[in-house]
Amino acid sequence: MKQAIGYYWTDYRFRLMTWRHILVLMLKVGPVKMLRLLFQYPWMVTLLKANRLHKKLCTGRPPAYHKATAMVINGAVAGYTNMLGPVLRYPDRVIINQDMVPPEIFHAMGLAPFMAELNGIMLPMIDPHVMEDYIDASENQGIPPDICSLPKSTMGLFMKGEVPPAKAIVTSNLPCDGGMSSYTVMENLLQLPTFRLDIPFDVNTPKALVYFREELKRMIQWLEAHTPGRMDWDRLREICEERNRMVEAELELWEMLRVRPAPLAAEAMYLTHLWYFNLFPGHPDATRTIRRIVDLGRKNLEAEPPVVRPEKYRALLWNPPLLHFIDLFNWAEKAYGVSLIMDSMSFNRLPYIDTTTTRDTMLEGIGRNIMNGPMARHTRGPADNYLDDIFYIHKHFGIDMLWVAGHIGCKNTQAMNGILREKCREAGLRLLIINYDLSDPRVVSREAIIEQVNHFMENIMQAKRQDI
Repeated sequence: MKQAIGYYWTDYRFRLMTWRHILVLMLKVGPVKMLRLLFQYPWMVTLLKANRLHKKLCTGRPPAYHKATAMVINGAVAGYTNMLGPVLRYPDRVIINQDMVPPEIFHAMGLAPFMAELNGIMLPMIDPHVMEDYIDASENQGIPPDICSLPKSTMGLFMKGEVPPAKAIVTSNLPCDGGMSSYTVMENLLQLPTFRLDIPFDVNTPKALVYFREELKRMIQWLEAHTPGRMDWDRLREICEERNRMVEAELELWEMLRVRPAPLAAEAMYLTHLWYFNLFPGHPDATRTIRRIVDLGRKNLEAEPPVVRPEKYRALLWNPPLLHFIDLFNWAEKAYGVSLIMDSMSFNRLPYIDTTTTRDTMLEGIGRNIMNGPMARHTRGPADNYLDDIFYIHKHFGIDMLWVAGHIGCKNTQAMNGILREKCREAGLRLLIINYDLSDPRVVSREAIIEQVNHFMENIMQAKRQDI
């Protein structure tokens, strides 16, 4: 009884906190203006349904796991609204940035970055069908139907005029041809000055690091020429130092994930990284939340029963998470005892940013993070870049199975599947490739994804459903 009351109180409290973040945004922007914006940008209505994430991701999980997951959801909504507030209030300082270009430098310059792909990432988690109209809008204008649905949905938002006014666009040649070329469409639609960071093909060389450091300097000069932003190097140092503290806390969480059964898993691990390291790197709130999750994990190490009841299998997810079926691993935990321990978007072996030597070393640290960004670090350069981390994680975390989110629009990773199958056979690592589309559930439905998982678990893992 006491446990049930605690469960519902946690759920109620974090749902209220979600509404508080939304209401604070409304008050900062102004109720009348906010109402007008809801009609101007229909996607904002989906944000009002953010508490659906609590039902999807928290239902049925043990108390401490429930609380950690609720913290992450609360942090995602807080990050989203904190990003949106300045964008809606200070249009003269808004720049549109690609998801592969994190915002440390923009924040240090006093600018308000609006990540173009953010809606295409977050909104399908809340409402699986919300991006379909934008995908259709892109295809109706001649965008090829077989490219990644994330840039398609992003271009659709721009084609429909549902993006805030901005002063400039900053993008790069990452992570793929579809993502890179989509910015030509956006640039032509908005008629804004656009800066493209040039990332070398093979980023793991000293020459590449020096080259890209100079690219970042060139970007700063360009932004100072085209926006009101001015570089505050002391502010940038503070942001980088705080980001280092975030990394330190996350590494402690990862070390705990090596224990079997894991004290935390799934969203408490990968959504934490996805939101905080891409939206608000170097923000004290991000560090505090990660540390709170680490504290919960530490308590769970001594708790009974384990977080996943029982943890029968430990999984690694490769490629971005399934946005329109974001609760896949909540379902898999109940159905088969599968615990998601690590994912490709989170895991990296990058050093801390050097903030104590010179400005150049600080820019090199930021540059190293950008060049080795999610997706990019595994799909550029030689094939070893794609494979090495998989088998390191397999050994380091004691992984039983590899689940590849086989997004049909991702040509880079589709091309690697044959080699990956051979390498997994050699290593004795069971492999599931889930055929689906990242943002469009009409291509492969939730039920069809479950059918693929069931087939793999029953025939390859010889496992039976626990929830039937």
